[in-house]
Amino acid sequence: MKKLLIYIVTYNHENIIKRTISRIPKHLNKKYKIDILVSDDFSKDNTYEEALKYSKNCKDLNISVIKTSENLGYGGNQKLGYLYAIKNDYDLVALIHGDGQYSPEFLGDLLSPFENDFNKIDMVLGSRMINKLDAIKGKMPIYKFIGNIILTRIQNFFLKSNLAEFHTGYKIYKVSALKNINFEKNTNDFHFDTEIIAQFLINNYVIKEIPIKTFYGDEVCNVNGVIYAKNCITTLVKYKLMTLGIFNDIKYIKKNYNENKYETKLNFYSPHSLVFNSVKFGSNVLDLGSGEGFVCDQLKYKKNCNVKMVDNIGKNTTDKDKILLDLNKKLPDNNEVDWSKIDYVIVLDIIEHLQNPESFVTNLRNKIANNKKIKVIASTGNIAFVVTRIMLFLGLFNYGKRGILDITHTRLFTFSSFKKLFKDSDFNLINIKGIPAPFPLVFGNNFFSKILLNINRFFILISKSIFSYQIYFELEVRNNTFNELNFIENQIKKTN
Repeated sequence: MKKLLIYIVTYNHENIIKRTISRIPKHLNKKYKIDILVSDDFSKDNTYEEALKYSKNCKDLNISVIKTSENLGYGGNQKLGYLYAIKNDYDLVALIHGDGQYSPEFLGDLLSPFENDFNKIDMVLGSRMINKLDAIKGKMPIYKFIGNIILTRIQNFFLKSNLAEFHTGYKIYKVSALKNINFEKNTNDFHFDTEIIAQFLINNYVIKEIPIKTFYGDEVCNVNGVIYAKNCITTLVKYKLMTLGIFNDIKYIKKNYNENKYETKLNFYSPHSLVFNSVKFGSNVLDLGSGEGFVCDQLKYKKNCNVKMVDNIGKNTTDKDKILLDLNKKLPDNNEVDWSKIDYVIVLDIIEHLQNPESFVTNLRNKIANNKKIKVIASTGNIAFVVTRIMLFLGLFNYGKRGILDITHTRLFTFSSFKKLFKDSDFNLINIKGIPAPFPLVFGNNFFSKILLNINRFFILISKSIFSYQIYFELEVRNNTFNELNFIENQIKKTN
């Protein structure tokens, strides 16, 4: 039998709470090992006492009643229950409101998707808006009915989802999914529900909706509809900016997220496409920090290049073209790579992840110092990008899973500091480009994205340092004093 926690959140419901608990179907005890936890969020009335009195007289259900030491808020109270469910190894946790507005009698219906296929469902929502007439029959106020529809459409647009409703307080979560979601970083306010649904959708968890009936009685609504709508939309705008790499919020990153997984940018103007266009047919290419090998695969199969990939991911790979190596420690040895035959060294968006970029670039210079034909192609994020400047002006500096403020970055660069990094190690800069934001990764590779890319590229012509999302360099090694010293010593030996 699965362990089910029925979590009832309540605030100032002394006249309703006993009736709400009594409406929980007793027959569910035959299918689940059930515990009920009633959490009184520091009510000003006798809600706690009334719930406690009922629990002591109830013989059919195992009921615990708690009262928080302070008012945690709607979201804060939910966090408490979900953390309790995780800590006590429940399989499922069902959220019920203490005012009885969401019929406890429907709990069995909401549990049915888990009974049919537990492994494929992560959250079940009890939706009032699948059969919209039921919401009207349940006396949902017209302004809430219309607002629910409009706000849900906006949320579906931003999150690319197709839910009938985001604003239900009737939910059942699989606890194993909650363990991987940063819900404890969510708001304590009412738009907690929007944030946690967004977290599930962003992380590709499966959400199932079940139609329910609801009843609006004389209970007092503590939600300011205007502020609630504003907070929901603000949440969505932040998420959209995060997908652009402009704004980041750790709450939307799965706890076991693999930070090494990136997406291909070959089909629009980007460092990936520039490298593909720059490398000549049949060249020998070394890709340092190759990741999934998007660029190398295209160079190998479309340009007949001989490629070597170097990265510290893919430990089980059998690809003979891939060298497993931590670039923080060293570069490939001469027995692993014939440096004298390399035509291109690709270093795309990797230098900012290294612990000591200066040592890495110097070591790279030393490896290729005697091979003047090698071209080095490097890219990184531009911390001076206009949106980042605005964020800094507003006092925001949010690290996340993508973009300029990727949480795995150890160093941040501008055009001038990136240029200095290479010049200090005796590289000549032969080509420099500003790269626009990766709009196709957010909106799809469509006409709208192409317009945004072209607008961004136009502004880059005005100022690379301000309007470039990324920095792209093509470089070659130049003679330095050590090379000259070797040259002079060889001359002296020949003279003598």
